[in-house]
Amino acid sequence: MPKTEDRKPKTVIIDAHLHTGIQNVSWRWEEIRPLLRAAGIQGAGVIPPVEDVYDRYNFRFRDNPEWQACRRRAHHYLLNLQDPEIEIFPYFFVWNDFAWEDLGPAYVAVKWHRHGNEPEYHYADPRCREFLEVVKTRGLPILLEETLPNTLLFLEKLAPDIPVVIPHLGALSGGYDNLRRAGVWDLPQVYADSAVANLDTIEDYLGRQGAGRLLFGSDYPFSYPEVELAKILGLKLPEAQTQAILGDNFRRLCRLG
Repeated sequence: MPKTEDRKPKTVIIDAHLHTGIQNVSWRWEEIRPLLRAAGIQGAGVIPPVEDVYDRYNFRFRDNPEWQACRRRAHHYLLNLQDPEIEIFPYFFVWNDFAWEDLGPAYVAVKWHRHGNEPEYHYADPRCREFLEVVKTRGLPILLEETLPNTLLFLEKLAPDIPVVIPHLGALSGGYDNLRRAGVWDLPQVYADSAVANLDTIEDYLGRQGAGRLLFGSDYPFSYPEVELAKILGLKLPEAQTQAILGDNFRRLCRLG
């Protein structure tokens, strides 16, 4: 029989969705990197924790200078990460200041996130449109996690020509099936990530959409890289499809070459 390592895909594996930060939570890079190394993962799309971006437990939360400073520190933490063995790809986590002035060239993507019981984005703010215009000009994708109505608003009205990745195959964005019935997965600019999605959903998505628009992610600390990677490898897809999901799609989407 061939050795286990001979059966592993030859691609550079990128966990396109994990969180690291050290302010209101303690999810240190030093604790994450051994998990990535043990799973054979060579790249990481790093996102600030929600807890460092806004007060998610207060529906009436209003942005203020203290939280803006907290966000800047969270982003600086990502930008200052260096690792000799793992390539790091920082995301910019946007909130209601829509600070497009801070969206520097080191960021490969944007994180746009809220749940239905959390404070809302101010979609009517002119700065929201300004931010999206900068994102479009830069060619950045958006990792969008929103309620179903706001997801549809975003895709149809706000950013119909910006690439969007819906995490968890839509589990926290109204549900995979509801998005499918709304035609979201058929939109050419819409991608998905596999983070914490169940295997049946991943298989259904691949059967309908193919492997060209699915990204591998773990959503650490809410799951572990090794656990989520095993789901993809367990599908036993053709090598080119496995490579696409585990890294090639992310590189193409983020224009990383």
